[in-house]
Amino acid sequence: MAKCTIRYWAAAKEAAGTAEETVGAATLAEALEAACRLHPDDRFQRVLGSSSLLVDERPVGRRAHGDVPVADGTVIEVLPPFAGG
Repeated sequence: MAKCTIRYWAAAKEAAGTAEETVGAATLAEALEAACRLHPDDRFQRVLGSSSLLVDERPVGRRAHGDVPVADGTVIEVLPPFAGG
């Protein structure tokens, strides 16, 4: 099981109550499941569900999260939709 870092931005950071945390996982799906166990509230789940994800600066897009491997030192970024204009 790899140790990876999840970084939260904007509303995700607020919902998680932290800017980043380290979890153990072998895939992106496992990392997100670990984050959900740490933050079981509905708000966090909603923000996570609407966020874009980057793994080591590469967009995940529509790939299945279980098909995206993580390794020691992988950085996952959770980017909620941004408003602005």
